[in-house]
Amino acid sequence: MRRTLSRLTASIGLGVSLVVGSLAAPAVAQAEGKIRIAEQFGIVYLLLNVVRDQQLIEKYGKEQGIEIEVDWAQLSGGAAINDALLSGSVDIAGAGIGPLLTVWDRTYGRQNVKAVASLGNFPTYLLSSNPNVKTIADFSAKDRIAVPAVGVSVQSRFLQYAAAKQWGDKEYNRLDKYTLAVPHPDATAALLAGGTELNGHFSNPPFQEQALANKDVHVVLNSYDLLGPNSPTLLFATEKFRNDNPKTYKAFLQALAEAASFAQNDKAAAADTYIRVTKAKIDRDALIRLIDNPQYEFTITPKNTYPLAEFLYRVGAIKHKPESWKDYFFQDEQPLQGS
Repeated sequence: MRRTLSRLTASIGLGVSLVVGSLAAPAVAQAEGKIRIAEQFGIVYLLLNVVRDQQLIEKYGKEQGIEIEVDWAQLSGGAAINDALLSGSVDIAGAGIGPLLTVWDRTYGRQNVKAVASLGNFPTYLLSSNPNVKTIADFSAKDRIAVPAVGVSVQSRFLQYAAAKQWGDKEYNRLDKYTLAVPHPDATAALLAGGTELNGHFSNPPFQEQALANKDVHVVLNSYDLLGPNSPTLLFATEKFRNDNPKTYKAFLQALAEAASFAQNDKAAAADTYIRVTKAKIDRDALIRLIDNPQYEFTITPKNTYPLAEFLYRVGAIKHKPESWKDYFFQDEQPLQGS
């Protein structure tokens, strides 16, 4: 299955590149002036593309009198991202609210991993090429649904949230058995080409829009219909990195804020940045139209994350109950006003 999907990716030109670099190296303490950032795939990581393209971390580091070395890695799936963060291989992790809540719960009172910022608000679609699947109640053993990480990714958690609404909390993981861990580019390639056992994908932009170019692919569930407008993707770090590297951490926050303003206010330039940094094979005009969608908001302020947190505690997926979104977000010099 994995080999087939890789061939499809290459032939369609969606290109998946897992740049692991030093991720396999033993963890070493990082001195002030270095930051290692792990991201994944899609427009939801556009702010990081802008930060990288314009060297904004380096810019704000120099304003504080330090040279900052920035290393970038690309992985797929919240489980891999969390492992990299906890092993000390990366300092900033980019993943969904699902993986963040998992690692926040796991490190509570120890490494104390918390979110640094949101990467924006975006709808994500659960797609299927099975004409008999109109709602999540129609999925069966004949279906396989791609998610970045089974049971952990934000897409998996959204699916569980939907299942709980459909069948009750005790059945929240009812659809997990139909899911497979497949990177977004590979899953998109499979849906576009057809002919594989993979006929479903809980996606993200722009991959979900690309997959819909196949007339047999349709939307089964929109995350905004499930939870309302929300921030599906976050950046997070350990308390130690934040405390030991205050200047580097501050430069990172300043860089993110500038990137958010840039992306929100100049969609054409943001689209050019995405294409340039990711080398995505996507039509520029189509991309501009996509990110100009009023449902897309590039901001570091988290929105509507708490319902998922409360749900995961209620069903026993996390052990510690956050009293509010502020429990799993760092509160810095300029506290975020989120939800």
